[in-house]
Amino acid sequence: MKLNKVEPKYISKSNPRIGLITLGSDFRIEKDFNNMIYGRDIDLYVNRIHCYNPLTNETLAKMSDDITDVTKDILPDQKIDCVAYGCTSGTVAAGYDVIKEKVNLAKPEAKVTTPITAAIKALNKLGIDKISIFTPYTKTINDSVVGYFEKENINVNSLTYFDIESDLDIGKVDEDHLFDVLSKVDLTDSEALFVSCTALPVLSIINKLEEKLNKVVLSSNQTLIWDSFNVINYKEKIDGFGKLFNS
Repeated sequence: MKLNKVEPKYISKSNPRIGLITLGSDFRIEKDFNNMIYGRDIDLYVNRIHCYNPLTNETLAKMSDDITDVTKDILPDQKIDCVAYGCTSGTVAAGYDVIKEKVNLAKPEAKVTTPITAAIKALNKLGIDKISIFTPYTKTINDSVVGYFEKENINVNSLTYFDIESDLDIGKVDEDHLFDVLSKVDLTDSEALFVSCTALPVLSIINKLEEKLNKVVLSSNQTLIWDSFNVINYKEKIDGFGKLFNS
């Protein structure tokens, strides 16, 4: 047998890289990221983190114990430009600084974004400080989420919620029913509606909701993707996913 050894040629640079940490039970967030990244010069790499049910502030905070190991396994020993931690209430429970520190132990060079911190950035960008909130969570988690916004000087005028204890059940919420519920939220005294939780099917209905409500609508996945794109300096206009991307 004749052997022919040839020299490989390696690429000299790569697309901007986003590493996504998603809950092990999340049906939605990867779909939303992929729908927005499709056709763009951005690379997405995903790893899942163990999620504990029922959802409480304690179990949400406990997830952060695994962040460093989960991050290490996203392209081991390779550079990631941005790591997105895909849990809104989990960020509130553990604290952004804790999440950032644990991500950077594995990927020191990576910028770190989360849904709740991205939502605050989006509200500030849009000049909005009066909102209504919708969540699928129980009361205890809702109190923490509302408190987070209020500490950031965002006035929460109303809260509507499902009172679901399991992340798996949140992921099974019917999109048409969710649209019907959200379209009836009272926004009289609010400038925007924020829909919390990466597992809810919100991104695909944001345009319709904004037309129906005549208000800005933000969601966990939408703001997380928006901030991830900002971090990697992706500036192209994006239509179809809410007024935020045209701000």
